[in-house]
Amino acid sequence: MFNILITEDDKNLQRLMEAVLKREGYQVLKAEDGEEALGVLDKEHVDLLITDIMMPRLDGYRLTDALRGAKYDLPILMITAKESMGDKKKGFTLGADDYMVKPVDMDEMMLRVKALLRRSKIQSERKLHCGDIQLDWDRLTLERDQEVMELPKKEFHLLFKLLSYPGKIFTRQQLMDEIWGLEAESDERTIDVHIKRLRSRLEDMKEFEILTVRGLGYKAEKKC
Repeated sequence: MFNILITEDDKNLQRLMEAVLKREGYQVLKAEDGEEALGVLDKEHVDLLITDIMMPRLDGYRLTDALRGAKYDLPILMITAKESMGDKKKGFTLGADDYMVKPVDMDEMMLRVKALLRRSKIQSERKLHCGDIQLDWDRLTLERDQEVMELPKKEFHLLFKLLSYPGKIFTRQQLMDEIWGLEAESDERTIDVHIKRLRSRLEDMKEFEILTVRGLGYKAEKKC
């Protein structure tokens, strides 16, 4: 059973989240601000953190920054009344994995929670499955029907990223920043070259398809 920590000083919202999460079978832990959340994390195993930003004593930004600085890699979902791009950028820069704006739609929250936990499992196991295909992060390999193909590092990381978020569109710049790094001197055309090579190598793979989204970037669609 997954343990989810809700850090929220709005009692009514905290109770609503707790009820919805428990109904879905999750174990719920609660805190009213960042300092209390740190105390819970020091004593309990937490699989996912849902945190408000505006809280007394220690807010969600500083809580997230403290956790990432202490090498906590649990997924963090920020929930806040702030909806400007600057606020979102700050949250993601500090280490948040996802972001929702109040008023919170509980059905959407559950979809995001489930997606974050699934991605966390992929990252911790460092393996990803799609039908009969298995991607192994540590070996940079794609295995199907006992045949193993070792991919070049950048191509593998591109494929792993896209298949970890099926249906999600990534811009070329997003992929460059994450896989090549913010200081990379290569331009966005590098992504196009690597995608072309991947498609050529994996043209007989029917379990997924890498699609070009005109004017935006790329996404992967699973067919398994």
